[in-house]
Amino acid sequence: MAILKAINSLITERLLDKHIPALDISSPIDLDFLEDVLRHIYTLGLLAYRVQNCVLEVIGLDNEGIRELNANFRGKDMPTDVLSFPLVCDMYSTDLAQNSAPICLGSIVINYEMAQDVAKRLQHSLRDELSLLFVHGFLHILGYDHEVDNGEQRALEQSIIESLGLAKSLIVRAEG
Repeated sequence: MAILKAINSLITERLLDKHIPALDISSPIDLDFLEDVLRHIYTLGLLAYRVQNCVLEVIGLDNEGIRELNANFRGKDMPTDVLSFPLVCDMYSTDLAQNSAPICLGSIVINYEMAQDVAKRLQHSLRDELSLLFVHGFLHILGYDHEVDNGEQRALEQSIIESLGLAKSLIVRAEG
């Protein structure tokens, strides 16, 4: 159904034109688990079409790396927990559904450093925190936008969190 490509190390100066300090990633992003999350989202019917061959990139960065991306692409010079970069303009076009070539849906950039801190502070697992960030980013890839919708994205996040049996503290976090 989907292939997740991950860069579990930091983006280097090739992309950001500067060196980012090393981040100790003792527990790299679990791609198998995120792929299970993606399959679960798929079974909930959030994808109105059946794409059999899609690629979604997942990138882990530290606070400084994601701060720079946030400044460059959103004009917000501060770290954030997750950024999404959709590559498909019309996620629901019939041409997209019939395309047999691999389709790159986009990239989800997760602030691994912030995820570790938030998981520790809210006393849930890093895996649960990364799942929330992945779900949040993926809903943006699908075109949802909590900044302008009437709560649809947050409601979907809550529904997905509950259906996956993730920590209840994530529901409170998703409401925020």
